[in-house]
Amino acid sequence: MELRRTNLACNCVLLYGITLCLFFGTNLTAAIELYAPAEVLVENGTTGILKCSFKSREVISSAATVTWSFRPTGSDPGSAVSIFYYTSGKHYPGSVAQFKDRVKWAGDLNKKDASVHLIEAQFNDNGTYSCAVINPPDISVTAAQTQLKVVIKESLPQNSTAVIVSAVCGAVIGLILIAVVTCLIIKRHQTSHEYEGTMSQHTSRVCKGDLTNKQSDGVLHQMTWPPQSPDLNPIAWFGMSWTAE
Repeated sequence: MELRRTNLACNCVLLYGITLCLFFGTNLTAAIELYAPAEVLVENGTTGILKCSFKSREVISSAATVTWSFRPTGSDPGSAVSIFYYTSGKHYPGSVAQFKDRVKWAGDLNKKDASVHLIEAQFNDNGTYSCAVINPPDISVTAAQTQLKVVIKESLPQNSTAVIVSAVCGAVIGLILIAVVTCLIIKRHQTSHEYEGTMSQHTSRVCKGDLTNKQSDGVLHQMTWPPQSPDLNPIAWFGMSWTAE
């Protein structure tokens, strides 16, 4: 009877120990969450950025590492090669001659940023780029992947900011043109009224009386003239008649 009790107690202790190990073991190591854009377009011959950010519950330590690998378009998933390695503030290039001196560190591990620059992007750089981060005891179970497409300038999508700025500038220029045209129309209309006002002065009773008196005295001959005539005004005709006499 005592032997059975002893075995039962040992089994309970063993089960309890296994449970504790599993509980603390899973809490000591956690998976790092990685984030990267699914696709990146870079103009041929320019410098592009391969972005990668992560989340880790542990404080970033000096043992944290970042690894970038590359797999050409159309190749097998297992054909990826390492092109960049970063740890303890230092970066080490991979063994691929294609990327020699062309991959530079652009991130900040304290800000959970593991991005890199790809200098002078070429068409043969097209492919899948993978980012893996380790911050002991946390590790990245699955690497973040980005599909890079190197294209010519004309194939790049137009920047929405440039479109907005162009639209605003066009609207401002249009408003200025409308204001200028409106001012010219108003000014021309005012000039026309001033001309009509000047012509109406020639038909005043004082002027008519004076002309009639001069005609009676035989000094000049009065002509019938439309008050709104666009032709030469009566004053000019009076001057010409006076000179002729």
